[in-house]
Amino acid sequence: MKKIKIIVVPVLFILFLTSCASVNVLSDYDRQTDFTVYKSYAFYKTGIDRAQISDLDKKRILRAIETEMDSLGFVKSEEPDLLVSIFTNERVEVDVYSPAWGYGWGYGWGWGWGWPGYYNPYFWGPGYYGNNVSTRTEGTLYIDLIDAAKKELVWQGRGVGTLNNIKNIEKKEKRIREFVARIMQQFPPEAIVAN
Repeated sequence: MKKIKIIVVPVLFILFLTSCASVNVLSDYDRQTDFTVYKSYAFYKTGIDRAQISDLDKKRILRAIETEMDSLGFVKSEEPDLLVSIFTNERVEVDVYSPAWGYGWGYGWGWGWGWPGYYNPYFWGPGYYGNNVSTRTEGTLYIDLIDAAKKELVWQGRGVGTLNNIKNIEKKEKRIREFVARIMQQFPPEAIVAN
């Protein structure tokens, strides 16, 4: 009985870890830029309009960016220092698993003790070896910060993570906020913060 508990607990823990998919984040920036001069921002409508996602998801992303920019001390302005644009991309990943064991019954020759402890030259036991196929949607969100005066890209953050086709609106909004928060943790660049 104790062996079953030892086996079941790690499996449940592994399933829990895989269900809490994280967001992988990268950022890049112009090393010649003085990020301390930027105090205000506005959304770059032209760039945002090109993002190929629903208008509702755009609003969710922009609200999340507003929250992060406000927390960094930036103010939204008609005459901004920075323009904020977004770009999205998604792809469907197909995973095929071939388990080494399965369910069903098979028959064959073998050596050893049979069930329940008697010697048996024949073997009866699990024998199904089918494939399991699953799909998941991997999404990428880019957040671009553009110098408003020069019209040049000065910082770009990218987040990649599994979306899992979330139907629950509350969970979807939470996942979008997580994407944006993780990306914006990279801004301003560490080199600037350290100085």
